[in-house]
Amino acid sequence: MQFLKSSIGRKIVMALSGLIMVLFVIAHMLGNASVFAGPDGINAYAAKLQGFGPFIWVFRLIMLSVLSLHVYFGILLTLENRAARPAAYTVKKDLRSTFASRTMIWTGLVIAVYLVYHLLHFTFHVINPGISSAVNVDASGRPDVFRMVVLGLQDLFTSFIYIAAVIASALHLTHGIQSAFQTLGGNNDRTFPVITKAGTIAAGILLLGYISIPLAVIAGVLKH
Repeated sequence: MQFLKSSIGRKIVMALSGLIMVLFVIAHMLGNASVFAGPDGINAYAAKLQGFGPFIWVFRLIMLSVLSLHVYFGILLTLENRAARPAAYTVKKDLRSTFASRTMIWTGLVIAVYLVYHLLHFTFHVINPGISSAVNVDASGRPDVFRMVVLGLQDLFTSFIYIAAVIASALHLTHGIQSAFQTLGGNNDRTFPVITKAGTIAAGILLLGYISIPLAVIAGVLKH
């Protein structure tokens, strides 16, 4: 498609796919927060998700496609931007540049590696298969997701991986949300500061929401 061959078209795909994933991250955080309601909370939530059967896998394939588009065009645009720059600058000027914006490609790669680790850990149970919810059930006969999460995050190294990944995700979102809305037309002098602040606040809320779970496990607030 000609649309995807243009820089503007690729940026729009990046923006839309990024915003879709932001919505998923918010929904996922709200679901994960049910762990604070104890075993009955998150186990009931997980059981409801399993009730969707094959539709869960259809949704996962859709999200994988969205993620793949985002990663592919993100790398492509980064390489094109670097190739278009002059060979060298005597003085590098980062106008309106932030640490989050300058490290987007690197935080994105950290997130990609983390997603693979996360799926191997809690979805496919390749890492620590003994704590799999599929082989442990609660008193109601539901997969014991609460036990899986608590045992999985009691290991300090594992929790460190999750915390580091969440911090990288928050940095990525801080600039990513603002950049997405800017690409879609929200880049005038009146809306830009509002969008920038909103992106930072949203990233901060998601950071606290996700990081609270491993911290609560380490502190013994959540225990099996």
